[in-house]
Amino acid sequence: MSVLPTSAAYLSDVVQKDADPDAADRESFHRFFDCWLVEQNQHLQELNSVSTEYGSDVGSSTTNGEKLAQLLQPLVERVVQHYEHYYRAKSRWVKLDVLAMLSPSWRSSIEDAFLWIGGWRPSMSFHLLYSKSGLQLEAKLHDVIRGLPTGDLADLSPSQLTQVNELQRISLRDEEALTDNMAKVQETVADSPTVELSHVITELMSQNPSLEEDILSPIQAVHFLIAAAELHLRLHDWGERRDASSRRLHHGNGTDAGTGTGP
Repeated sequence: MSVLPTSAAYLSDVVQKDADPDAADRESFHRFFDCWLVEQNQHLQELNSVSTEYGSDVGSSTTNGEKLAQLLQPLVERVVQHYEHYYRAKSRWVKLDVLAMLSPSWRSSIEDAFLWIGGWRPSMSFHLLYSKSGLQLEAKLHDVIRGLPTGDLADLSPSQLTQVNELQRISLRDEEALTDNMAKVQETVADSPTVELSHVITELMSQNPSLEEDILSPIQAVHFLIAAAELHLRLHDWGERRDASSRRLHHGNGTDAGTGTGP
């Protein structure tokens, strides 16, 4: 069984190609993305493991809570850095092949419906957070009513919700501004040289609002990162299987038509 190179190896390769754009491979980001997905799935397994192992320790004592935070924080930071690694890679690749990044071949047709400047809208993070929090609150409502800590997103405090709401407001404002800027770019795409267009898109991507804030506790961050990874991986897998099925059906119909056995 062959082992995929790490996504970092592909990123290192494209850094070398920055000086020689003609050497860029249109499918190189696709290969990077495949590696990145494998790593994301590995992170998901780690996150699920610690949430199962340590979820019951939340609230047992202040000392245990501090020890738990120290234990989980490195994992949370590593997973967040993995997302940052992905966006750094996109920023570099867009300079090499801007059109491919705006219309990515590595996404399924289902994922295309969620694309925004070649990626996901940052505001989707808030919808995910609220949805997951609501589901976990409903599942542990009895404990919440009794004032017991749940060790997940059902534990969001009024102060945390206020901070999330403010961050969402800022994010939506920035999204609207970036969407307007992108619309202006698209109006002149036909007349823009590729080099100029890649520069504009890179600038837009660099303005992508950051959602990294110290609002969630480490164990809450673990649950949020689990929800984010599950949504991304399951949607990608479902979209890939759906597209493969459609291609087989299309190929079958084409074969039938060519042999005269079709309708």
